[in-house]
Amino acid sequence: MKCSSLYMLLVAALLTATIFGPANAANNQKILVSHAIAMNGESKYDPDFAHFDYVNPDAPKAGLLRQDATGTFDSFNPFIAKGNPAAGLGLTYDTLMARSYDEPFTQYGLIAEKIEFPEDRSWVIFHINKKARFHDGLPVKAPDVVFSFKTLVDKGSPLYARYYADVSSVKALDDYRVKFSFGGKPNREMPLILSQLAVLPEHYWKDKDFSRTTLAPPLGSGPYKVNSFDQGRSITYTLDDTYWGRDLPVNRGRYNFKHMRYDYYRDRTISLAAFKSGEYDFRQENTSKHWATAYKGPPFEKGLIKTENIKDGTPAGMQCFVMNQRRSIFSDRKVREALIQAFDFEWTNRNLFYSMYKRTDSYFENSEMQAMGLPSEAELKLLEPLREHLWPEVFTHAHTLPSTNEKHGLRKNLRKALKLLNEADWEFKNAKLRNKSTGKPFSFEILLHSPAFERVCLPFTANLKKLGIHARVRLVDTSQYINRLRNFDFDMIVGSFGQSLSPGNEQRYYWHSEAAGIPGSRNYSGIQNKAVDELVEKIITAETRQDLVNCCKALDRVLLWGHYVIPHWYSGEYHIAYTAKLKHPPNPPPYALALDTWWVKTGKSDSLLQNTKPRK
Repeated sequence: MKCSSLYMLLVAALLTATIFGPANAANNQKILVSHAIAMNGESKYDPDFAHFDYVNPDAPKAGLLRQDATGTFDSFNPFIAKGNPAAGLGLTYDTLMARSYDEPFTQYGLIAEKIEFPEDRSWVIFHINKKARFHDGLPVKAPDVVFSFKTLVDKGSPLYARYYADVSSVKALDDYRVKFSFGGKPNREMPLILSQLAVLPEHYWKDKDFSRTTLAPPLGSGPYKVNSFDQGRSITYTLDDTYWGRDLPVNRGRYNFKHMRYDYYRDRTISLAAFKSGEYDFRQENTSKHWATAYKGPPFEKGLIKTENIKDGTPAGMQCFVMNQRRSIFSDRKVREALIQAFDFEWTNRNLFYSMYKRTDSYFENSEMQAMGLPSEAELKLLEPLREHLWPEVFTHAHTLPSTNEKHGLRKNLRKALKLLNEADWEFKNAKLRNKSTGKPFSFEILLHSPAFERVCLPFTANLKKLGIHARVRLVDTSQYINRLRNFDFDMIVGSFGQSLSPGNEQRYYWHSEAAGIPGSRNYSGIQNKAVDELVEKIITAETRQDLVNCCKALDRVLLWGHYVIPHWYSGEYHIAYTAKLKHPPNPPPYALALDTWWVKTGKSDSLLQNTKPRK
């Protein structure tokens, strides 16, 4: 958008007069009132932006997008730690602000058209857009925001209380302004975290029990409504023609499908066969064998189904085998290190994954926040005060994972593993590994809910058998798996810890000691380490981008040397397949797949097989 010099001068004057308000009387801080808030630095888009750069603002709003889901569902309440919520429920709720996917972490006005905060971000005021409406036509007001926050903290999943722990008070200043105040140490991320709050209608929930599962279609304010469902099998959403926010800059070019349906399948192998038969339209493939061998045949040759690799610029995080330290056999760090030696990534990648993956060697993989080499001066400044809670290697060695690329690599690694196990009071005798003190054999269970991982686990258990360890693989249904996960009732699982471009409060329920005792938290390994706790808090309170990066590197280094998990692999790309009726913008954003920016080509059928009804 081109602007005259006079116009730009007027804009600058307006910003000076209205964005920077009067100084905060308490500490002489200036108050910022803005259309956006960035974690660090300035927002990319100006107050008068028309739409995000990566969308097609003229995309037609038509057609049906059919997607798959695995397992089943029995609830339309995604906010509690009960039941299996249906896929796509987030489409029915609007949040206070919306994120852009071509910036590390910046939020723009949605339900809250403006955000107000002091320089130290010790509080925040959201100014509600007076046009915002729930699906029943009633306006969204500040008391709804207060109700949403308090309800999620008091009756929602335990994670909410932890996530919002720094909020000291919330108050509706009037019908269209709500203020959150923060206690404790400074936390620059809290205003952005709260801007992601889903707003619930107080009038709808006042005579209902929020803590219970329900199959009553939800009342929200988002772009879609639940149209129909077959419990546990499929759910269909329809674009709300009267959606209040459809013309907002953050929504232009998004939510282009008239209908969206999720069909449930027992597992991903079955759903792949259904996809190739035309039963649904879009699939993101996470199994390398399938990607290398299964996406072939007449539908692909005729151009009815397309495949594409799209670069993924987001941190890969950590996918891994998680060892539950609440089980005594995994409480010793040397035991955990020994099991890491027994996993042969190179063989796995070559024989199972067609050499498509790279080894994950960081909790912040594929980002500037991963620890590399020896600690930098900035990292040492963070680590030195915590030395009594850390291992010497954190300061003296660069962390590396065992490799089997060299000749006899696995045999060499297994010999090291036996040495470590012996030092940890385990003895290999008569092909069995037994505890020297109790005589009990070393035995544990790898809990799975997806059969796709059996082919990874079985070679690993074969390597463990050479150490005298009996590891068995147990496959359970999704409901049982979720319940056991929430209660930490497992020995070992395949876990994943996603990371964003701006890590913050979520690190508490990944690694913090308190989270180790909270059912439903994601501290699956049961980590309880004062150094980890301190570094997590420093990440949350980091004032600059460089401070954040240094804190993440230091935490990464400590977690790696704790040997809490057995790292897996990552790709760095989205592997996707989709029917020819779909189209996406030519310039996808770097930090998301952004399926909500796609659309159905004009005149194209809703299905390869002319199937618009849910499967039977």
